[in-house]
Amino acid sequence: MTIQVGDRVPSTMLTKVTAEGPEQVSSEDYFKGRRVALFSVPGAFTPTCSARHLPGFVEKAGDIKGKGVDEIACTAVNDAFVMGAWGKGAEVDGKVTMLADGNGDFAKAVGLTMDGSKFGMGTRGQRYSMVVNDGVVEQLNVEEPGAFNVSSADYMIERL
Repeated sequence: MTIQVGDRVPSTMLTKVTAEGPEQVSSEDYFKGRRVALFSVPGAFTPTCSARHLPGFVEKAGDIKGKGVDEIACTAVNDAFVMGAWGKGAEVDGKVTMLADGNGDFAKAVGLTMDGSKFGMGTRGQRYSMVVNDGVVEQLNVEEPGAFNVSSADYMIERL
């Protein structure tokens, strides 16, 4: 079942990319007591994700945080080292936290997986964005397959 606005984010483990290396964090702890803008991409270094999705949130980080968001995070079904390298290459510089969902546990728990097998990618997370306020989904924007509209930073800003 797909997560909905008003639902609590399920408890799974994610890996936060830090300057000191990968850090395991439970989703429950990560979202507790703050408002987080989270966006999911099918994969690090993939065309739309690298050219538009991540850069949009990096460029608009100040605008998003100015609307009462404490942190912006990007998740993908990739390992922490790939997410770290992608974040470094994209110059996220503390504007976006990279959260690895290496086994896809978070994507499965929120019911937002996709089958990328025909592209050699296996099971991945769908492209979406959400605002999580103290562990509860406040806004959810799930893309149609192949689209990039409602999960963008600009779309989120319009709705904050």
